[in-house]
Amino acid sequence: MNNYDPSSAASAGVVLALLGAILIPALIVGLISLIGMWKVYTKAGKPGWAVIIPIYSTIVLLEIIGKPIWWIFLFLVPCVNIIFAMWAINLLSKSFGQSEGFTVGLLVLPFVFFPVLGFGNYTYLGPSAKEAISYKPFDASTDYKDPFGTPPPQA
Repeated sequence: MNNYDPSSAASAGVVLALLGAILIPALIVGLISLIGMWKVYTKAGKPGWAVIIPIYSTIVLLEIIGKPIWWIFLFLVPCVNIIFAMWAINLLSKSFGQSEGFTVGLLVLPFVFFPVLGFGNYTYLGPSAKEAISYKPFDASTDYKDPFGTPPPQA
């Protein structure tokens, strides 16, 4: 006869041991990635604590890579979000002067490559998105075009 009792203390201990064996390494890997991302955000001139807040961290990431804020909606669409997340990580690595190989490292081993990017000798070069690079702020002294042909007022 089988006297197996699923509510016994021994089976609960086995379940907790398995849960701990999976959960503790996952928490350590997540914490290492979080610390590395915190340092990357700080190097880019953004607040490091922004990594902790879910949607705000994506908005700050979009500011770092030079993409518009409305991209946040693309991260909410299933299947589309995977492509745009990989694109954003690629632009992040390019913002620090790295190649696509470093992007693959950030995607596959973030707990290694984010701390390397954050604590290494890499410097933030500015947003790498084409829109951000080609963006030039309006300068009234040089960009002013009067429809009547009169020059702009001098200060």
